[in-house]
Amino acid sequence: MKWLVVLSALVAFSECLHRMPLIKGKTARQTLQEQGKWEEFRKHYPYNPMAKFYQSGTESMTNDADLSYYGVISIGTPPQSFTVIFDTGSSNLWVPSVYCSSQACQNHKKFNPQQSSTFKWGDQQLSIQYGTGSMTGYLASDTVEVGGISVANQVFGISQSEAAFMASMAADGILGLAFQSIASDNVVPVFYNMVQQGLVSQPMFSVYLSGNSEQGSEVVFGGTDSNHYTGQITWIPLSSATYYQISMDSVTINGQTVACSGGCQAIIDTGTSLIVGPTSDINNMNSWVGASTNEYGEATVNCQNIQSMPDVTFTLNGHAFTVPASAYVSQSSYGCMTGFGQGGSQQLWILGDVFIREYYAVFDTQAQSVGLAKSA
Repeated sequence: MKWLVVLSALVAFSECLHRMPLIKGKTARQTLQEQGKWEEFRKHYPYNPMAKFYQSGTESMTNDADLSYYGVISIGTPPQSFTVIFDTGSSNLWVPSVYCSSQACQNHKKFNPQQSSTFKWGDQQLSIQYGTGSMTGYLASDTVEVGGISVANQVFGISQSEAAFMASMAADGILGLAFQSIASDNVVPVFYNMVQQGLVSQPMFSVYLSGNSEQGSEVVFGGTDSNHYTGQITWIPLSSATYYQISMDSVTINGQTVACSGGCQAIIDTGTSLIVGPTSDINNMNSWVGASTNEYGEATVNCQNIQSMPDVTFTLNGHAFTVPASAYVSQSSYGCMTGFGQGGSQQLWILGDVFIREYYAVFDTQAQSVGLAKSA
C-alpha cells in the first residue's frame, strides 16, 4: 500500500512538469556557408554577443549566427504557430506580424491579429536593439501556448520592421525567460505569468541541450527531469536577478589561471551559442588550446588534435565545472572551431550553449539561483 502511495505521488509530480521540445536545427552560419555567403554576412554583421546586455531601456538581442535550438509555441485563438528561441538572456516575447514588410519577415511566419478572437491591442510601441539594426513593433496581448501550458492575456510584441540579418535566422522570434526587471516596458514575462496563474507546480524551469545531431533537447517548466543529468545539482546564488548572473572565480587550464583572474561575473544564457569573454582572455584561452584566430575573431583548430587538447575548467562560486575539448570544439565540413568567442566585457562573461550542453541548467526564479548538474 505504501508503494502505491509513493507511485501515485510520483505520477502526480510528473504530470506537473510541462515539456517544451527543442529542435536542433541548422544554424544561420551553416546555411550561409552552404550558399557561399558566410564571409560577406560576417563582414556586414560582426558578432556582437554583448548587445543584449547593455541596458538602455529597450529590450535587446544579439545577432548570433550559431543558434540552433528552437521550440514551437502558438499564439491566438485559433492558435497560430511560431518557432522561437527560448532565451534566458532577455525577458520579452515577440514574433513577426503581417504588418511587417522587411525582408526578414518575408521568410518567417507572421502573426495575424485579425484571425484571433482573443487578441487585444496594447497602447505602447516596442523597440528591440540588435548588434546591428533593430526590430520595431507594437505590444499586444493574447493567449500563448507553450509546452502544453496555456497562458492567458500574455503581453507580447508583434514586429513592424526587423533588422536585415534576421532573414538568415531559422527562428521566427524570441521568448525571453529572464527577469521582469529587464523587460521592455516592464512587460510581465511568460514564465512569470505561468507562476502567477498557477500553471506550474514550482517557480523553476530547466534546460537540457543535446550535443551533435542528437535530438531530445527540451525546456521543462515547473521542475527538473532526473533523466537529463547525473549526480547532484549544485546550486549557485544569483549575484543579480536581472539575467541569470552568477559569480565566476576563474577559468583554468591544466591548473593554471588563464582568464577571469581575480574573479568576474557570468551569465548562464541559452540565447548565446558560445562561451564569450573579454578579447584578451578569450585569445589567451584559445592560445592555450592551440587555436588560431582569424580576422572575424573565430578560433580554428586542427580537427585531428581534439583528442589531445586540454580541458577547460570554470570555477563558479567555489565549484569547478570542467568542459572537455570534445564539448568546446565544433566540427563541420568546413573545419573545426572552438566555442570561445570574443566580445565580452571585463565585468561580464556569457556561458552559452557550449557550456549548457555539458551542464543541465535549472533556473529557480523564487530562490534566485541557478542549479547545474552534469548532463546525462
